[in-house]
Amino acid sequence: MRGSGIQVAKLAIGAYDASVFTFAGYTSAGLLVNPGVSIFGASTQIGTVRAGVTIAPPAAIPGIGALPFSLEVTGVSNFVGNTNQLGLYTCNGASIFNGTQTTNGINTVNAASIFNGAVTVNGATIINGAATVNGAFVATNATINPQAWKGFDIKHPKKPNKRIRHICVEGPEAAIYIRGVLKDSNTITLPEYWDGLVDPESITVQLTSIGEYQCLCYKIVDNKVIVKNHNDFSIHCSYSIWASRIDGEPLIVEYEGESPKDYPGGPDQFSIAGYDYGRNIQ
Repeated sequence: MRGSGIQVAKLAIGAYDASVFTFAGYTSAGLLVNPGVSIFGASTQIGTVRAGVTIAPPAAIPGIGALPFSLEVTGVSNFVGNTNQLGLYTCNGASIFNGTQTTNGINTVNAASIFNGAVTVNGATIINGAATVNGAFVATNATINPQAWKGFDIKHPKKPNKRIRHICVEGPEAAIYIRGVLKDSNTITLPEYWDGLVDPESITVQLTSIGEYQCLCYKIVDNKVIVKNHNDFSIHCSYSIWASRIDGEPLIVEYEGESPKDYPGGPDQFSIAGYDYGRNIQ
């Protein structure tokens, strides 16, 4: 303790003490300086020291018993540097990460998470809430409920405080489609970019008459779908046209394996949700 009023209630342990120079204007009580190893609680660490500060649960307190936590922080905690998570991490509230995060163990997130920096996951990751990643995301063994439906969630365009959730269609092929309504015409022009992108033999067309019954049929000529009805009357119908992608290897729908890394085909035509997003494939 110093009598000048600049520094009070200080405890220094060890021979070297540079705090007088570092905290020359320190006026708050409770400064602890220890240039050596500090152990708080009933640590069971044996062997080579791994950390300058070790925090463990205290021994059982008479009348209270063993406390459940080693460390509980009620206020804001700042980590200026890398943070390595080697064990179980459970987050029951919102998390915002503005720097690099590396997870080497199980990471369970039960609420919304926002990552503004790079994220590297070397262990299993289970996300039960929304996750937004604004930086690079590399997952070497991540799991986001791989059997779950794939979908998206947006604000309701007309009703305040409501949202809309849709689920993606799944199928045993990489396919694209166009749809629309044909009226007072018998020609549907397929997109120019379909040439070389789809297998022309895979094109299927569904026609549904509008207003009254029509016996509709079609044929494909020069990248156009020509529609006819039974009496050459004016046509009014809706249409849906699907085709399979022809670029890349054929999709292997069913295969033996324990994870997506066992897929026997090439990895360049897809990115599996929850497994290999962030491979930087353009």
